[in-house]
Amino acid sequence: MRRRTASQPADPPDDEELHAVEIHLDKLLADRGMTLTELAERAGVTVVNLSVLKNGRARAVRFSTLTAICRVLDCQPGDLLTVRTHD
Repeated sequence: MRRRTASQPADPPDDEELHAVEIHLDKLLADRGMTLTELAERAGVTVVNLSVLKNGRARAVRFSTLTAICRVLDCQPGDLLTVRTHD
């Protein structure tokens, strides 16, 4: 990556640079025999928001949403989220 100086605008980050967080919602739901709709109802989060999260399109997650999901799934944030390493 090129170093930015005061006179040079920053290069726009590509998708890989934006984040390397992976979501494991599918696995946790499957392990618990739960649907996305059921999780949405129990956690008080919309199916649309959970779908965006599940499909890896979310750019941010509120702590309150993360807390609600973890409480319903009886898991820790580290069970739901991991950071992809660069090999």
